[in-house]
Amino acid sequence: MVGIEACPSAHHWGRELQALGHTVRLIPPSYVKADLKRSKNDANDAAAICEAVLVRQRTMLSNALRGHLAELGIVSAKGRNGTPELLRIIADAEDGRVSPAVCGILDVLARQYDAIGAEIASIDKNIMSLHQACEASRRLAEIPGIGPIGATALVAEIGDWNTFSSGRSLAAWIGLVPKQHSTGGKDKLGSITKQGNLYRRSSRLCASLRHHCKPKIS
Repeated sequence: MVGIEACPSAHHWGRELQALGHTVRLIPPSYVKADLKRSKNDANDAAAICEAVLVRQRTMLSNALRGHLAELGIVSAKGRNGTPELLRIIADAEDGRVSPAVCGILDVLARQYDAIGAEIASIDKNIMSLHQACEASRRLAEIPGIGPIGATALVAEIGDWNTFSSGRSLAAWIGLVPKQHSTGGKDKLGSITKQGNLYRRSSRLCASLRHHCKPKIS
């Protein structure tokens, strides 16, 4: 599988790679940007694309396992918290709720899910290494509500912290502001937009930046 950041030439190279027998996935630039770890370069872009592809594939496999077993009357908790129970049922031939033939087929998906999980865990270790090696990231993680992943995402996005005079200016620049539906002189503010980085746009992270950052960020 080859992940390509969507750009004017992405479709052409996608067709070329498909002709060679590869499976191609085009990733929207906004999704790739959310996973970019530090300053933009080819190596970091490749890591961001890889993580975006892996996370998407793991979600698809989890949904497939949940859907197939639901047809047999086996329902799990929503999200990834319910997936381990499904994997246990598939691996346990003596469970009795699923026939051995079905377990053998679903085991293919289960093994793919485990393999992708291991790859994502490896990438997470790299993120932690970047976090521990970056002073700015470590300082950000001291703010309540911000962890290593959110801290590294902010460091990658912001660059020069001295550009901003306050935490509020920083929050506004990276999009941690309510979505507006204003018309006719009436201001209507909604929730934070869902575009871009999940960690960056979370209300908890926004509140942390607004209330815990010093007036002068350096």
